[in-house]
Amino acid sequence: MKIDIGKTTTPLYPAPDLIVATYDGEGKPNAMAAAWGGVCASTPPSIAISVRRERHTFLALEERKAFTVNIPSERFVAEADLFGMISGSEFDKFAMTGLTATRGTSVDAPTIEEFPISIECKLVQTVEIGSHVQFIGEVLACFVDESCLDKQNRPDPKIVKPIIFMPGFGRYYGLGEEIARAYSIGKTLIKGDKK
Repeated sequence: MKIDIGKTTTPLYPAPDLIVATYDGEGKPNAMAAAWGGVCASTPPSIAISVRRERHTFLALEERKAFTVNIPSERFVAEADLFGMISGSEFDKFAMTGLTATRGTSVDAPTIEEFPISIECKLVQTVEIGSHVQFIGEVLACFVDESCLDKQNRPDPKIVKPIIFMPGFGRYYGLGEEIARAYSIGKTLIKGDKK
């Protein structure tokens, strides 16, 4: 039997561990961890991230109208965690982690060289949502480490090894094993004709 646990998004897991990078007003690269984010449209390809107004990144997003979404692999879990723990207004996160901020090719925002995936986005819309503001970015470029691509030039999650975050539990996990093929396993339940 299910019980009501109240108004919460905690069971909506896993969340991606997205590292959003921007330049601040002085041109200094900064990055923050954002679990509230993901694909919001296929055409044009777009990503939404939600950021609290008090975050250092918030002002940079509004000023620069650009950001990158960087996907860390499991071996960078400590660095990814640090990006979500401290403020870029007080610390140089790139100096602390030893990671490399590389200027984006199509947007005024840095990518993180060591992370296997970097997606460059131009800000196209903002939406006020309670405690957060959602920033919607149109994808202008997506860079993937060649060693992480499969034969069809897609990022292979088994090679990328992205970090996933469990909201409410404060834990990071890796991906588990493949359990089925999408748009295929469901066919086993189709019997007879359509309605």
